[in-house]
Amino acid sequence: MSNSSSLVAEAVWKAIESTRSVTDDQLSVLHFLFGKNLERATRIVDQRGVKRVLGEPSGRSIFQVVGESQRKEEYLCFAEQYCACYSFFYDIVNRGEQLCCKHQLAARLAASLGACIEVKVSDEQLALLLSKL
Repeated sequence: MSNSSSLVAEAVWKAIESTRSVTDDQLSVLHFLFGKNLERATRIVDQRGVKRVLGEPSGRSIFQVVGESQRKEEYLCFAEQYCACYSFFYDIVNRGEQLCCKHQLAARLAASLGACIEVKVSDEQLALLLSKL
């Protein structure tokens, strides 16, 4: 994705965050940029499949996003940098075909809409979770 596309996407995310709602026009722009991954991400958000695991007292967090497979695996991800799913490594890192996976998009969308399930843990528990990456 080009730098200008990234800037457009970022502007849309900021607009969604400011109102905690998404318009049809914003969805159209995001769909143009992210394609089928956006559709999959919206399904995950609609099914309340995004948790933000928040460490206390540090305030550090990571997202835990449910996959769409029948196993309903949960993937740890940082919305803008990383996801532990296979698609992230295959389609994004290895082939460079996409900017992010559906789990990252779901995390970003849920966070922008205020639709994450908040799970508070100790910083030690968060560190243990992160050590599994």
